[in-house]
Amino acid sequence: MLKQQHQLFVGLLVCADACVIAAASMAAWVARVQILKYPTWWPDQFEDYIKSPLLLATVPIGILSIRFFGLYRPRRDRSLLGEYAQVVKAALLAMLGVLAALYIGENSIFSQPGAPLPVRVGAHSFDLDAGRLQLGLLTLMLPFALIAHRTAFRVGLRTLRKRGWNLRHVAVIGTGRLGQIVAHTLERNTWTGLKVSYFISHAAHARRPECAGHPVLGGLNDLERLLDVHKPDAVYVALPARQATDMAAVLAKLDKFPVDVRIVPDVSPRYVPQSMTVSELDGMPILSYRESPTAGLGGISKRILDMLGAIAGLIVFSPIMLLVALLVRISGPGPVIFKQRRVSLGGELFDIYKFRTMHHVSDETRAPAVESDPDETVSGGHPEWTRRDDPRVTAIGRFLRRSSLDELPQLLNVLLGDMSLVGPRPERPELIERFREDWRGYMLRQHVKAGMTGWAQINGHRGDSSLRKRLQYDLFYVRNWSLGFDLKILWLTIFRGFVHKNAH
Repeated sequence: MLKQQHQLFVGLLVCADACVIAAASMAAWVARVQILKYPTWWPDQFEDYIKSPLLLATVPIGILSIRFFGLYRPRRDRSLLGEYAQVVKAALLAMLGVLAALYIGENSIFSQPGAPLPVRVGAHSFDLDAGRLQLGLLTLMLPFALIAHRTAFRVGLRTLRKRGWNLRHVAVIGTGRLGQIVAHTLERNTWTGLKVSYFISHAAHARRPECAGHPVLGGLNDLERLLDVHKPDAVYVALPARQATDMAAVLAKLDKFPVDVRIVPDVSPRYVPQSMTVSELDGMPILSYRESPTAGLGGISKRILDMLGAIAGLIVFSPIMLLVALLVRISGPGPVIFKQRRVSLGGELFDIYKFRTMHHVSDETRAPAVESDPDETVSGGHPEWTRRDDPRVTAIGRFLRRSSLDELPQLLNVLLGDMSLVGPRPERPELIERFREDWRGYMLRQHVKAGMTGWAQINGHRGDSSLRKRLQYDLFYVRNWSLGFDLKILWLTIFRGFVHKNAH
């Protein structure tokens, strides 16, 4: 019955998608007519539109493109944002297909009567090809139309599921911590329509009658019998890590039943920097557990943002930097710019630049004639963060620290590629050697470039604050990195990133 319902929903969704694509195509035609100011367009021009190859090509190619990106598969646990990304890709692929079909076909849109036509904008006029204009308008309209339609469709389904309709019944294999997390997660997200019916113990036989408020009907030895008697729509396999060797046997038994199978790995998301992905190399499945989120096109876009931001920052803040340099010079002997070794992406070392904020002294515990760190202090040979009202800080240095103006020279580090505008703050190699043993997951911060500002900093975790909290925010940033996230942090830095009570 549920499979039939799914087929019905898919059929309705295909029809709705076809109507939306046709409506977007018609809207692009109407906009073209209005922009080009045809003297008469109804009904003569409308008849031309109905017969045009654009409409005939767009609908089937659009449906095939949507199907290609898996948007007709029953994935109740897919987020709306994830679906939006796939819809945009499908719309762009559809337009490429339409363009190719019209170019190859005999009655190409590029040879329709009435193109090119003169268009006047202000005091200037130019020739605009009517067909190309319509294609351009459709390229802009189609993704938005499909997103709006898909949102309404998903919201409607979620409302029905919250009210107990269109549910899918789930069996969870595993009664340990992981299995209980699966049950609680599905119960919280009622919009998925996934309802836990019963548990199957990860032991050979059931050791308790219920788990997380649901009955435990048996153990792994009873798996096939239970699936025969109590037929679920999907099975979630949540075996503890210590029973990883049992996974192959469990999956072999599940292969005998026509149910959807989801595997929930016993890995805490706290230590996973981003969503896992599955790829294949010559038939060998590969699970990507950890990799830099800025690899590939993402890294290029982040680098472009860094260069543009660094150049703009140097131009805007250059008068302030010159004034600060003058004040540092008159505050006492020593260099204006302080350099120190820090660690960035992949453990690479670089020299960070900051305005000197401390009295110039030599650190005899390390090497002669080397100034002590303006951010940290050395006690007993071990680096530590500066204290509040530290006597080594100059008067102007105290103001620079509180206003974060001492960080402005790091725009040069960003321009050189050593740092990014946004990322976890860079640490000294000595501190990293200490923290990597004491704090699990600390080294995941180095999967992205160190930054001038970051998610931890704008949330108040600067200077003398909880290292645990700072690490949690840094790992959240690494796991959820996107260019939009960087732009959000840069915007919030204007209001939260410069002055803070812990900056001293």
